[in-house]
Amino acid sequence: MNSCILITYFDLDSISEAKGLCDSAQYEIVHVIKQNSLQHRKFGLSEGIIDEIKEIMQKKQPSVIIFDEILKPSQNYNLASELKIEVLDRESLILEIFESRAQSTESQMQVKLAQLRYEMSRAKEKVRLARMGEQPGFMGIGKFEVDVYYNDIKYRMMNVKSKLQKAGKQRELHRQSRKRIGFNTVSIAGYTSAGKTTLFNSLTGEKKEKSAKLFTTLTTTTRKFKLDREWVLISDTVGFISKLPAYLIEAFRSTLEELTFTDVVLVIIDSTDNSNKLKIKFSNCMKTLIKLGVERDKIIFVMNKTEKMNEYEINSKIKELDLYNNNKCVAISAITNKNFDILKKKIKESIGEHKRIISKNSGME
Repeated sequence: MNSCILITYFDLDSISEAKGLCDSAQYEIVHVIKQNSLQHRKFGLSEGIIDEIKEIMQKKQPSVIIFDEILKPSQNYNLASELKIEVLDRESLILEIFESRAQSTESQMQVKLAQLRYEMSRAKEKVRLARMGEQPGFMGIGKFEVDVYYNDIKYRMMNVKSKLQKAGKQRELHRQSRKRIGFNTVSIAGYTSAGKTTLFNSLTGEKKEKSAKLFTTLTTTTRKFKLDREWVLISDTVGFISKLPAYLIEAFRSTLEELTFTDVVLVIIDSTDNSNKLKIKFSNCMKTLIKLGVERDKIIFVMNKTEKMNEYEINSKIKELDLYNNNKCVAISAITNKNFDILKKKIKESIGEHKRIISKNSGME
């Protein structure tokens, strides 16, 4: 396992999430440097801290520096040049995790598209920096001229997009096939590590890999489960995270768009999170769903991990999210199957409601 020095913010939620990302990317953290701001112009952090980092590096001998914020190419270049070590910012770290997690051909293509978009947004600046001569080949550019480099990325992006479009058409055929057979569909969404895969396994009897590490699921998996006397198809999707880059959501659109076509979306919420973290995660999750075009009326909010909480604690968390009077909110435990009967009842009601809306909109009523 490679070692790293982590540079992050002071607040505990940021530290916790950054550590989770490092762990998921299999970096051992040998030291954490906390800052109030990671937005300084030259290095991302104040110049006064650079000498301190050099001293820590001499003692700890890290493989990389991980910077828990999005760095401009010039900032990355300045920091890497000054410290004489590879610097990974938050985006490149997430992409590294995605690359290691991608198993299916489609998810591998989606990650490749995201990597190319990341590269393209930085292409011109990176070529300019490479020409400065201090670090020839900076970030893998070699002697590319800007137009050649840019067009090369563009061509590779077009190639990957074309393959993903074919995969998207195949997915559409699967959807049409399910519709013809008459299967109702449910999708599981939510923040990464909220327990989505545990719930998926409990409902379907599957043994899909689950882990406390972030982004265990990158490939949408669909299985069936029994809802009263009917079989329903349920899908587990990639988890969300704070400051998830827009181009990453776009790259995974063909996977995430399943959420817009499904009859019901279960938004899984980790009820063990503290008040602040709970609200931030919920807000990020809802913003992503709105961006994808998911209709709110087909969402069921699922408060998970309640096995060690009393009713008062659970209700307090529900109230904090302004979901107390929402009849589409249910508190469960994916581990103990607590309130699964209520969850299934709400899924069935929501499916019926969604069908009535579709029927009304198509003029059949």
